[in-house]
Amino acid sequence: MEDNNQNQQNQINIELSDEVAEGTYSNLAIITHSNSEFIIDFVKLMPGVPKAKVKSRIILTPEHAKRLFKALQDNILKYESMHGPIKDSPEGMVPPFNLGGPAGEA
Repeated sequence: MEDNNQNQQNQINIELSDEVAEGTYSNLAIITHSNSEFIIDFVKLMPGVPKAKVKSRIILTPEHAKRLFKALQDNILKYESMHGPIKDSPEGMVPPFNLGGPAGEA
């Protein structure tokens, strides 16, 4: 009985608004850090558009950044065990977008 009360006291009630639940699409993440924080900027690059905007910024302590890294690593392993390996892009490759606009051929 005491364990059940302890579990209830340690639970966090997390609310998710409809707007946040819709999510924000991102196909580029830029990560910077200082001695006290990690900053992850999520960007949406669009083909033919030479300018991209940061759609969301998350600021984490180094400890939270490491926990996020471990959680992502764990989830990627689970995903790959179900769906197969995720292909890596060549090192340093930017997503395949022609940001200068469409190039036509006749």
